Amino acid sequence: MTILSVQNLDVRHGLLQAVRDVSFDLAKGDVLALVGANGAGKTTLLRSLAGAHLPAAGRILLNDQELTLVPSHRRIAMGIALVPEGRRLFSQMTVEENLLLGKTSGRPGDWTIDRVFSAFPNLVPRRHAKTGHLSGGEQQATAIGRALMSNPDILLLDEVSLGLSPLVVDRVYAQLQSLLTSGTTIILVEQDLGRAMGVASRVICMLEGRVVLDSPVKNITRDQVTKAYFGLHRANTGRAAS
Repeated sequence: MTILSVQNLDVRHGLLQAVRDVSFDLAKGDVLALVGANGAGKTTLLRSLAGAHLPAAGRILLNDQELTLVPSHRRIAMGIALVPEGRRLFSQMTVEENLLLGKTSGRPGDWTIDRVFSAFPNLVPRRHAKTGHLSGGEQQATAIGRALMSNPDILLLDEVSLGLSPLVVDRVYAQLQSLLTSGTTIILVEQDLGRAMGVASRVICMLEGRVVLDSPVKNITRDQVTKAYFGLHRANTGRAAS
């Protein structure tokens, strides 16, 4: 069953067209890895899905409901939650207070404070600590937990590993495993191709704002994704044509 449909989406930053004619459908329970080099348009696309950056053209449908021009706070209430790049926590508020902010959307569901702490046990002893005093991994876990507290139908994760050491990234992904296999629909932006392909059921590679590869992970190799990532597939196509 299609839960999200993106149709011919264009998104601009002034005169710069950051996302170009992007289309894809997402089924309930899919874990989609969105990959590409810096500047490929991944974060802009994610922000457009969340309502933080409205598109110049195209359509976004959630459960067959028109979402294209709906503001971000209403999209949260409709079931889309974004964990933004850089985490964006309220540093002078505690872990628990940040988590409770996610509940203000009013959506019913199974995610509670206790379930978040069960998913991210490293937060339990930090429950009453201000998030400005947390480690990077603890802040990332808090940001993900806050999004889950809104009981989303679709969770958007932007650069989960950004700024974290490899050891901390391993811990964050280990904690995410139960979420990634729970049937939650996820779009994950990740620079690490190996890690992205290890957790996703499908991969989309973007280059210069366009989708240049879209495939189930089981039908694609890392080498094919790498070539699309750097635009080498176009060079190969050109040589074949000549």
